[in-house]
Amino acid sequence: MPANTTASSGSSGSAGGKTGKKKGRRARLIVIVLVLALVAGIGYGAFWSVTTVRASYPQTNGSIKIDGLDGNVDVKRDSYGIPQLYADSDADLFRAQGFVQAQDRFWEMDVRRHMTAGRLSEMFGSGQVDTDAFLRTLGWRKVAQEEYDTVLSADTKKNLQAYADGVNAYLKGRDGKDISVEYAALGLTNDYKPTKWTPVDSVAWLKAMAWDLRGNMQDEIDRSLMTSRLSKKQIEDLYPAYPYDKHAPIVSQGAISPVTGTFDPKATPASGVGASTVQGATEGVNAQLASLSDTLDRIPALLGPNGNGIGSNSWVVSGRYTTTNKPLLANDPHLAPQLPSLWYQMGLHCRQIKPTCQYDTAGYTFSGMPGVIIGHNQDIAWGFTNLGADVTDLFLEKVSGDGYQYDGKVKPFVTREETIKVAGGASRHITVRETNNGPLISDRSSELKKVGQKAPVTNSAPDRANGYAVALKWTALEPGKSMDAVFELNRAKDFTTFRAAAKHFEVPSQNLIYADTKGHIGYQAPGKIPIRANGYDGSVPAPGWDPRSQWKGYIPFRELPYEEDPERGYIVTANQPVIDEKYPHLLTKDWGYGTRSQRINDLIASKIKGGEKISTEDMQKMQMDNTSEIAALLVPELMKIKVSDKSVREAQKLLEGWDYTQEPDSAAAAYFNAVWRNILKLAFGDKLPKEMRVKGECLTVLPADSTGPVDEQDKPVRECGQRDADSAQPDGGDRWYQVVANLMDDENNDWWKAPKNRRDKATDNRDELFARAMKDARWELTAKLGKDISTWSWGRLHQLTLKNQTLGTEGPDLLQRALNRGPWNLGGGEAAVNASGWNAAGGYEAIWVPSMRMVVNVGDWDKSRWINLTGASGHAFSAHYTDQTDKWANGDLLDWSFGTNAVAKSTKDTLTLKPS
Repeated sequence: MPANTTASSGSSGSAGGKTGKKKGRRARLIVIVLVLALVAGIGYGAFWSVTTVRASYPQTNGSIKIDGLDGNVDVKRDSYGIPQLYADSDADLFRAQGFVQAQDRFWEMDVRRHMTAGRLSEMFGSGQVDTDAFLRTLGWRKVAQEEYDTVLSADTKKNLQAYADGVNAYLKGRDGKDISVEYAALGLTNDYKPTKWTPVDSVAWLKAMAWDLRGNMQDEIDRSLMTSRLSKKQIEDLYPAYPYDKHAPIVSQGAISPVTGTFDPKATPASGVGASTVQGATEGVNAQLASLSDTLDRIPALLGPNGNGIGSNSWVVSGRYTTTNKPLLANDPHLAPQLPSLWYQMGLHCRQIKPTCQYDTAGYTFSGMPGVIIGHNQDIAWGFTNLGADVTDLFLEKVSGDGYQYDGKVKPFVTREETIKVAGGASRHITVRETNNGPLISDRSSELKKVGQKAPVTNSAPDRANGYAVALKWTALEPGKSMDAVFELNRAKDFTTFRAAAKHFEVPSQNLIYADTKGHIGYQAPGKIPIRANGYDGSVPAPGWDPRSQWKGYIPFRELPYEEDPERGYIVTANQPVIDEKYPHLLTKDWGYGTRSQRINDLIASKIKGGEKISTEDMQKMQMDNTSEIAALLVPELMKIKVSDKSVREAQKLLEGWDYTQEPDSAAAAYFNAVWRNILKLAFGDKLPKEMRVKGECLTVLPADSTGPVDEQDKPVRECGQRDADSAQPDGGDRWYQVVANLMDDENNDWWKAPKNRRDKATDNRDELFARAMKDARWELTAKLGKDISTWSWGRLHQLTLKNQTLGTEGPDLLQRALNRGPWNLGGGEAAVNASGWNAAGGYEAIWVPSMRMVVNVGDWDKSRWINLTGASGHAFSAHYTDQTDKWANGDLLDWSFGTNAVAKSTKDTLTLKPS
């Protein structure tokens, strides 16, 4: 133990009794397996002992003296290792939060800060240089430093420093192997040593969060890529208008008042102000933008594959419709499955609320950042979903020597030099060039240096020469106050102070829902959202040389939609549009298509119309609803198809009487989703450009309209897909639901017809394509699940494997098996409320999931419920590594203690942090 640690009981926090003994035996067996795996799998003559593995286990009982504390802090952990902290000052509270999170999760925190700073090569070597170069170009760490230096409040900076001090108190005197077993593995090939934590390390994490929730950047790339194969009309088919007649937006009424200039929830909207898509110089950036898409695939997506899957569910129901007579609030963000989970459950409690100790809050935190992100305090509860605002634009830039063209003149680049240190190798040096539209991300790709070489341009565009560079304009590259907003939310007392906090939550732009102990519910759309020039809508790259393409500022917060206590008595946010088309500002053209949100709306409305009150258990059941909307549309038509093949007919019969629910043990769900996947592939996937199809899948193709730019007119070419399976298209999300719904009544539409060169899968109309998809699905599942359909199940096909985010994905096979967990058979699916997402182009594996679930019982806080995807610990052999996952997969929730008495009853381990 480090010198500043006193004697203690040394417990690692497992529960007592038979359950604790079983967990202990299992943990010891895992430790032995790890030792053998590391010795056999890595070698290097190293000997790994049980002591090495256990050295990093945190102390959870007794006492520890740490530097900087003014008084004692109690850390009370329940049987799942979830800590509740009790202190007498803000500084002590956040210092303890840093210490405790470092106990459980420092490896995760360290990797994150290296990622956000573009310093992964220092830990993992030359294989991360390209990623580091791209992240240095974006400059997340640089902007975070500017925020800390010039923007954030003094109180926020004090809290960040206290948190950093707590992390460093934990690190003091500890070698890497004493912090986490991954450092011991890393030490076999690298002499890396963890360094002190800084406040800016915490701030930079918000940039990573904003990056993964940045909006429609991938759609902007994809629409441009499609121009190489598809006509303007065909692209419009694949990006249909939002079905406002079927799926309600979040806010049902309201407008910007012409008198006050602020959003008024009771005002009547005027006619909408739509933005049109600019053509000309912004079209046709195909093979070059594909390089950018490939680069984006390589950037660590800490929250999930960007695009249709990144979302969440949240809803709040007024007390007049609940069994508790107070609001109930539910939230489950849909993010990438990670081990450990992105979230860390925690309570932060001042023993007495006073000016020097202002917090009594609990919920889901981020390891590496102080405060609570989603949860409740003693007065209010709040939840987040991704608003999806379009806050990024790609700009084509005409480079001329040491500058770029703008408004007929050459402007000099703003440049900076970056040095990337590489473990085991020589440092690399890059020059970052920035325009008035942001950094040139094309400098990080040899292909992108010639971006725009084949792009059709208008007469006003500069001479193409070697093409155009690409700059990224993004709201998160400007210093903001989102870190202030976290602490302000934690202290908010009512809807007024909640909205004041939301004003500072600039990036990422999130839907914020609200409830309080006085019975009020509410919603606020926050965020720094650009106002674009008339005619530009951010749907495709814009001409950077034209002043008319520039952003005109940001939507004032006073004009952003909100509502309080709507008459309908509930609010649902699930990535659908915030408000209808009459709202005068463009938030985005790429909303989620409202399948989940409308299902939640319908479930709540049916309860209310039936005169039933909604309970905590009802909210929990809604979170696990796995009904498939696309199945309800397609199955009646699939059952009409005459099938002569007995084996295919046998599979078709699985759909007879199916209720469209996607339970893990459902054979019908397995077969239907395979049919859906094959419908998408036949109708759309085989006609998309290679840059959007799954890497390695090769086809002889023609454009869908047989007029695209191939080698010779109508001459087939052999092309192989280039995209990562998790981000390939068609992904099968609810945008594709709407695409197919729009085409259903047009049985002879060209999309249903196979290209002339694909006679091996000839289809001339909808029903022929459906028949072919049913046949292909039958034989696909035969290969995957066996010939006997009685053994089929959706869960066997749709599995979740949790992977350690570093060595669990890149390490030796035996090490991966030691660090990773699973698989779990899951129900639910793409665009279901129980959103265990899968990419139909890539396969059936779960690639994003409800990363946590909570149901908050407002006012009676101790009756709230919660669950995490994994567990509290980031130590691979702790009893709390994945001890919540089985319950998560089953849809169960844990008791969530908040009050002093409830916490005392649930406490299994108590650690007292004392002043040194």
